[in-house]
Amino acid sequence: MSQRLSVHPTHPQIRLVRQAVALLRAGGVIVYPTDSCYALGCGLDAFDAAARIRTIRGIDDRHHLTLVCHDLAQAGRYARLDNWQFRILRQGVPGSYTFLLPATREVPRRVKHPRRSTIGVRVPDHPVAAALVAELGEPILSSSLILPGESTPLNEPDAIAAAVGRRIDAFLDAGPCAGEASTVVDLESAPGAVVRVGRGDPAALGLD
Repeated sequence: MSQRLSVHPTHPQIRLVRQAVALLRAGGVIVYPTDSCYALGCGLDAFDAAARIRTIRGIDDRHHLTLVCHDLAQAGRYARLDNWQFRILRQGVPGSYTFLLPATREVPRRVKHPRRSTIGVRVPDHPVAAALVAELGEPILSSSLILPGESTPLNEPDAIAAAVGRRIDAFLDAGPCAGEASTVVDLESAPGAVVRVGRGDPAALGLD
């Protein structure tokens, strides 16, 4: 069984945040809360951990992974943002949106989409996720905690522990999240398109 860390959802204990970040730096996989749903996460350079996330999710390299960032400035280091893309991101950051964008050279080739060279970028509005990224000092490579054959993410803490507890290194239990995946917006080319409607309202971005 992995470590189950009971973290406060609005005032996360720095001791537990640092414990989880140490596991990320060591190449581990964690489950942590966001403003939409729980997510699987690992370090950007953790090759084996990224493969573990794909295995748990039952996805291949054509499914975008997401860089969970601290803010827009950090996102701009890993994704190329023209003015029109920046304007859309500014409307939805922080928030329950994942943006598909052209990746910069800072993103390892193995985590980019193999054909499009794109990457997901997200800045969630959740204190635990924000604390983790701030302490780590770089994005967390992530994917929503949706198991193979399911369409909705796992949300109830005991169910999460039972389903994936032996396949991860730590579970930051902050109680139930919203329980709905983020809205995914493809911004590879103008004017952008919503490819999955989730918790984030597309209208807030000026998109249908």
